[in-house]
Amino acid sequence: MRRRTFAASIGAAAVAATAVPAAAHAKTSGRCDDAYAWRNAVVNGGGYVPGIVFNETQADLIYARTDIGGLYRWQEPTQTWKPLLDWIGWDNWGWTGVVAVATDPVEPQRVYAAVGTYTNDWDPSPGAVLYSDDYGDTWGAAELPFKQGGNMPGRGMGERLAVDPADNAVVYLGTPNGNGLWKSSDYGRTWAEVTSFPNPGNFVQDPSGDYSDDNQGVIWIDFDQDGRIFVGVADPDDPLYVSADQGATWQPVPGATVIGSVDGNRVIPKQASFDHENGHLFIVTSWDPGPYNGGPTSGKGGAIWRLALATGEWTDVTPTQNPVGTIPGFGGLTVDRQRPGTLMAATQNNWYPDEIIFRSTDSGATWETSWEYAWDADFSWPPERTDRFTMDASGSEWLSFGSVDDGPAYAIKHGWMIDALAIDPHNSDRIMWGTGATIWGTEQLTAWDDQGALVGWDDAAGHQVALPVDPFTVAVRVEGLEETAVQDIAALGGTLVSAMGDLGGFVQNDLEEAGVQIRRPNWSSGRSVDFAALNPDIVVGSGDVDGDADGHVGVSTDRGATWLTTSRLAGVAGGANGGTVAVSADGAVIIWSPGDGATAPVYSTDLGQTWTTVAGLPAGARVRADRTSPNRLYAFAAGTFYASTDAGLTFADTGATGLPTEGDVDFRSVPGKQKQLWLVGGKADATYGMWRSTDGGRIWKRVRDFEEADAVGFGKGHGRRGYPAIYASAKAGGKRGIWRSTDEGRTWSRINDDAHQWAWTGKAISGDPEVYGRVYIATNGRGLIYGDITD
Repeated sequence: MRRRTFAASIGAAAVAATAVPAAAHAKTSGRCDDAYAWRNAVVNGGGYVPGIVFNETQADLIYARTDIGGLYRWQEPTQTWKPLLDWIGWDNWGWTGVVAVATDPVEPQRVYAAVGTYTNDWDPSPGAVLYSDDYGDTWGAAELPFKQGGNMPGRGMGERLAVDPADNAVVYLGTPNGNGLWKSSDYGRTWAEVTSFPNPGNFVQDPSGDYSDDNQGVIWIDFDQDGRIFVGVADPDDPLYVSADQGATWQPVPGATVIGSVDGNRVIPKQASFDHENGHLFIVTSWDPGPYNGGPTSGKGGAIWRLALATGEWTDVTPTQNPVGTIPGFGGLTVDRQRPGTLMAATQNNWYPDEIIFRSTDSGATWETSWEYAWDADFSWPPERTDRFTMDASGSEWLSFGSVDDGPAYAIKHGWMIDALAIDPHNSDRIMWGTGATIWGTEQLTAWDDQGALVGWDDAAGHQVALPVDPFTVAVRVEGLEETAVQDIAALGGTLVSAMGDLGGFVQNDLEEAGVQIRRPNWSSGRSVDFAALNPDIVVGSGDVDGDADGHVGVSTDRGATWLTTSRLAGVAGGANGGTVAVSADGAVIIWSPGDGATAPVYSTDLGQTWTTVAGLPAGARVRADRTSPNRLYAFAAGTFYASTDAGLTFADTGATGLPTEGDVDFRSVPGKQKQLWLVGGKADATYGMWRSTDGGRIWKRVRDFEEADAVGFGKGHGRRGYPAIYASAKAGGKRGIWRSTDEGRTWSRINDDAHQWAWTGKAISGDPEVYGRVYIATNGRGLIYGDITD
């Protein structure tokens, strides 16, 4: 692929969203007078939150950035988060990966986001800096001549964006892969490289892969009160630079090379924070940019350093005591602006039994931990664990991931991948931290300082004992932030079943509650779901599984309330092989197509306890059931459409022609209509679009309204003939959107608007069988969106 080049200074793109979109209901034909309200089916979080940023001058102004799900702003009255980037459309889907955020301390209404999801070829588009003058309600965009990695290794470092408090028209951006330090002097509208900055970084943690081989580059920018600008660089030999003349010239900070190694491991300065009152700059380092890896094979994985700004003296203030011995490395760092000398830091990926959060009230001279072991005289395992706070997961009980407390390893953890750690600069009692799944927070933080030590020595017993502590409460603070990547949807009517990346899936009878997480089989990611149309108590799903205990397919006979695992299919390993699953209309036969690309689909007539190879289908074929005839099932692979009339035991080519032979293709059977099918998919610059068959897949007619289509589904109908409403994520007249037809596809109306696009929506879509107009949309990072007619 030819690399796109730009001039050194890039002009701002057109405003990407407006407060009131101009055309809310574009249509291919016909008339649509329905207005829609959009909301999330509640899960609460579900993905990685690598950054939480408080505005330093305006209280309660807080932003949370996600790696694939956009940017959010805190709403203090409701204690919820508001999504700010739902206007991002299909073509710029990568802009939902937010690698950095900066909130202006001088004019707090100004906010900036550095966006771009991947630096490799997974994301074909360049990155951008988004700018807003109204707290993120509307945005403009300035494209950049390089990519940014909101979902790449190192995405929790930073922040890579910073507003100069001495001149808030000036904004700096640190970039990866040799692109250096960039600067805007017009509130983010245009950008140019700071050519005087001498070091673009050189640290590559793992050069062997297409994902792990990023040069982490320029990591963070921060400002001293005297006007000096400090910049952290991913170069263990030269990790820190300073400018005392508004960025005209730059020099290495004297003595900073000392922070580039620890116990023989080369490390980089991941985050920094100023204690202006005491004249200190604190820096956490780690051998790995994060967020996945644990500690190195030998020695320490990171350190905490303190720079005395007046004298240039460096002091290693790494905690010397902790319950696990060797710290794997550090993630988050924060300083209390109201209490000079108070700072906190978090380990990153101390997988067992939990992360450790450290707190110091004396500028790092001494530290206390969030939990400790109390060992008996014989050092028996497991030791007693004692904690400073309790974890309240109300509303997000799924955070146990199906586990139970096991000695010191609690089911509900402090977290993992903790890079976002922030004390409210206006309120010493409030802290928030992000994990790989949620945001935790408390408004009782200073209670920590009254607790004293967690463990002590009992002379009589001759061993440690847990000391009495009055714990405070840490609770979920992620409501409104939905970050799941939805893979498939089954709307049963009153019950919604979803398959989700990383979380397995959920069964929801109330869209305002997360519902039951599908944990058996122990899916690391759910891939597909289906139900028996004539017996909807039978629900099936497939997903990626780890280990050897569970099969990839799960079965429920009570509408998803409980789940049974199935037999593991010989030859299909664990990991990302979930594939797709279907169940016949009466629930008697399950067809599973493994995702390994080598194993032909199999069927089961005993709820997955035994499997038999289907005759006539190639590996990787996608299978769907007819929604009215138990004997009829269908399949598609590489341009060929297949049908079965013996309940899925054998399939034969229908002889259909003209269907896509490349790209991702899906098809769905129409509820209540035998032999009626709709197919979508294909590949740009090849066959791509939507087709309809009314004879079981022998003859297909192209739906000419759409030049591209990727997902199709059905809901309660509105017409006199009883045909279901049809919903599609598609492109018509050059416009991507969510489209609806109430007349069997003769006319289509776009039912979303430019403020509600949710980037990429091509995985799955479904209407509701009982609520006319309701549509469910799978997004890649903004959760499961649903819309209702508001009229």
